[in-house]
Amino acid sequence: MSASILDGKMVAGLLRENVSRDVKRWTETGNRKPRLQVILVGDNPGSHTYVSAKTKACLEVGIDSDTLILPDTVSDKELKDTIRQFNNDDATDGILVQLPLPQHIDPMSVIETIDHRKDVDGFHPMNIGRMTTGQPCFRPCTPAGIFEIFNYYSIQTKGKHAVMVGASNIVGSPMAILLSRENDSKATTTICHKYTRDLTRHTIDADILIVAAGSPGLITGQMVKEGVVVIDVGINRVADNQSEKGYRLTGDCEFDSVSKKASWITPVPGGVGPLTVAMLMKNTLLAAKKSIYPV
Repeated sequence: MSASILDGKMVAGLLRENVSRDVKRWTETGNRKPRLQVILVGDNPGSHTYVSAKTKACLEVGIDSDTLILPDTVSDKELKDTIRQFNNDDATDGILVQLPLPQHIDPMSVIETIDHRKDVDGFHPMNIGRMTTGQPCFRPCTPAGIFEIFNYYSIQTKGKHAVMVGASNIVGSPMAILLSRENDSKATTTICHKYTRDLTRHTIDADILIVAAGSPGLITGQMVKEGVVVIDVGINRVADNQSEKGYRLTGDCEFDSVSKKASWITPVPGGVGPLTVAMLMKNTLLAAKKSIYPV
């Protein structure tokens, strides 16, 4: 068998069209455009690329955005004072601090400084806590985007065994929580990470396998069973002399071998990444409408 492709880029396009229509309706009734404030620290090329994609998406759906670039020498206090200024700015609906941050700054304390009502990344402990208990919140964009794929392709999770490889606060941990709770789908969920012994023992049993480990080719065809649904969140640069850029992008799964056994699989690129950006647009609109946290 050969897996069918879960086209995240296409689903993200549909989501962005919906957001664009909603923004237009919102502004036509006399409301100002939603506004996203991005804070970028340092000159990490990957971070600049991600921020560029996010601000471009804002422009396409009618959301105003601004990017404040701070030097990587900025102090913890200076960064937090800047965040508090935007917290108190009624014209700013969403605040996004692009990660990673320089080593001298604790990212969790920075995230906690963001007003949870403007935390459109969904990383603040208030939003994570509310998500854990099934209350309205801003959900982390990547896990929320994965559920959009499930919904669009009618992939059932209830009663399935879902295995999450990777336990980060951004993807793995919140994804595992949502898998067990989302819409009462209640998958039986296993979380694996770099310390998991005999990883194959867990992945081979998965009905749904989500991989976000940042390790190219970690999952091979021998590690999955026939008919598994595979969501590859990883995006890694691998040296490739035949490419003009000198590298190619690959996921955490060995696509050729895994796709021969999977029923569905996301490509890299073009899978989860575009959905992450689309969900950021959706969260920013919700923040502007005060839909999650009414005034």
